[in-house]
Amino acid sequence: MSSISVLVCEAQPIVIEGLQKALAETSDLLFAGSVPKPADALDAIRRTQPNIILIDLSTGLTAALRLLGQLKAAGPTHPILWVVDLPEMDAFRALQMGARGIVKKTLPTATLLECLREVGAGRIWMHESEQVSSFLQRKDSSRLTPREKEVVHLICRGLRNKQIAEHLHITAGTVKVHLMHIFEKTGLKDRLALAVHGRELVGMDVPANDSVSI
Repeated sequence: MSSISVLVCEAQPIVIEGLQKALAETSDLLFAGSVPKPADALDAIRRTQPNIILIDLSTGLTAALRLLGQLKAAGPTHPILWVVDLPEMDAFRALQMGARGIVKKTLPTATLLECLREVGAGRIWMHESEQVSSFLQRKDSSRLTPREKEVVHLICRGLRNKQIAEHLHITAGTVKVHLMHIFEKTGLKDRLALAVHGRELVGMDVPANDSVSI
């Protein structure tokens, strides 16, 4: 089994020490080092070539988002935001900018390790993953209509309800009805989860440059 190396962007020594100890107790996760703030991350990534960078938000969301933008041209390192809390729209924005996972610091260590493994394997991870995986295993029993698939596609591009309505030449109220039906059929709870897993649900491939800033 190939090891997954993890660089952490975190300023608190006790947190770094705890993460290092947790990774040392696994057979497939390696601690690649730490940097105190996002501005120091690119140099460390070039030196250590980690599979994953775990980014704390203590220096602010703006610095983390700036790093996400820079990482697109820095190589194959997958970024994960390690947060205390993050509003849905900010999480959506981070995912649009390239974050591969968002995990709360309040979750158990086992959940963090699961996130690292999933992202290290090339998948996107959120805490709702079990719910989504369960649906994906039975998705043939709840088909989306062609129009609902179009709505999912546009959600994955980052469009708001008004923009979706204009694109499809329908009313914003009709978009809300479609979303209600999509949530009921998929079991997903919000548009953020839908944006993360929509490609899997409808079997589409949306290029990264097809996204719309929100």
